[in-house]
Amino acid sequence: MHRIAAWLAAYAVPASLVIGLALGTRMPAAAQTLVVPLTGQRHRAIATDSLFHTLFADFYPQDDKTTYVHTGDIPAMWLRDSAEQALPYVRFLVAYPILRRRIAGVVERDARNIDKDVYANAFTARYGIWERKWEVDSPGWPMLLALVYWQHTADRSLFTPALHLALKRIVFTYGCEEHHRVCNRYRWPHSVPTHERYDDATGLIWGAFRPSDDPVEYRFNIPQNAFAVVVLRVIARLATEGYADRGLARQADAVAARVQVGILRYGLVYDPQRNDWMYAYETDGDGRFNLMDDANMPNLTTLPAIGWCSAYDPTYLATRAFALSLDNPWFFTGKYGEGLGSPHTPYGYVWPLGIIGRALTATSSQEVAESITTLAETDSENGLIHESFYPGGYWRYTRAEFGWGNALYAELIFRSLAGFRSNQFVRDRTIVPFEVPSETPTLVPEIVQVDNTAELMATLGRLLYLGRMRAGQVK
Repeated sequence: MHRIAAWLAAYAVPASLVIGLALGTRMPAAAQTLVVPLTGQRHRAIATDSLFHTLFADFYPQDDKTTYVHTGDIPAMWLRDSAEQALPYVRFLVAYPILRRRIAGVVERDARNIDKDVYANAFTARYGIWERKWEVDSPGWPMLLALVYWQHTADRSLFTPALHLALKRIVFTYGCEEHHRVCNRYRWPHSVPTHERYDDATGLIWGAFRPSDDPVEYRFNIPQNAFAVVVLRVIARLATEGYADRGLARQADAVAARVQVGILRYGLVYDPQRNDWMYAYETDGDGRFNLMDDANMPNLTTLPAIGWCSAYDPTYLATRAFALSLDNPWFFTGKYGEGLGSPHTPYGYVWPLGIIGRALTATSSQEVAESITTLAETDSENGLIHESFYPGGYWRYTRAEFGWGNALYAELIFRSLAGFRSNQFVRDRTIVPFEVPSETPTLVPEIVQVDNTAELMATLGRLLYLGRMRAGQVK
């Protein structure tokens, strides 16, 4: 009870809720709502149940004590998606320890998936390979989830042999792919429009596909490499604190340092139109690059969200200005919204993921409100998030329900309306030295944030109680 009270006290949650949680009393049967401020002095009520939709609809506990997570409408478990679908809910584990097994089970299952094939990006419920697209960032996402789980729970049962092996395989693979030609034989069996010329001595990690699952144009994707630097620092910490494996930690730090230098040497380009330096999206390390940004994370727009830099970093700001403008060939605008799109969906379609990523890295409440307004006016009737939609007619969309989008939207609401802090992945604040990590601006006063936190806590408690009732665990 003291641990629950201490956690909730940090958010000034009413004492009655603390007592109710500690004693296991029944949560209110009625559904709760939050009032979301929109632009134009408008408001919209959203059902708090929808913010936990993916946690209860897409997570499947397995007999081997792992958790299988599908994307919401595809019967496969993506490494990236499953970790992102779990991350927003780790902050509730102290108040609701019953969720620990569910979240730790995601880490363990992803670790076993990585151990089966580090190059695969998606797996079946029986540990089969659903898709074998080498995406530099994919195996790294479960490591971020592992770190955040460890930070919130100090639960040493997380550090299983499977996770240790996964850490080793990621470090080895990232190091190997710095020299793809001589180290690895990974091949995608189908023809793709990727330029095969590249410099093998850049220190950057060779990739085959983007976070959107589309083939790269040039072999070195900069946001994926930036993400890999963050992941390698995380692995060094997990290896040391979880396994006392300082040799692995040194290897991870060494690869991270080389990739970081490679990004700064080959990933920056000068934009004469803006008279400033900015990050390229991809490069071959031999003078060619493409200037764009894709809605799928990690991307250039969300570099502060992964801990690479601050939202006030000058190079990032120049990059962001380009990415969120019509100069970016994958930024689209229409009557009902604007935002980043992707070659993965019809040309001209905007991804809610891109809108959410923009809001999470915004520096003004106005930009957050504008983003949430677009999301509120273009989502499904039950408040769930699409994969993409046509900004000239939001009723035209792809995928009615997208687990990753639902979870990331919940993260945005948790931060902007309840005042929850962002997850910190980098011990020294950001990878770029001497920068302070930024936080998502809030939209409501602190007293309203307290009420919203109480509503969210009560909703989660009620949903857990109803789940136990359906399972026959309570009467």
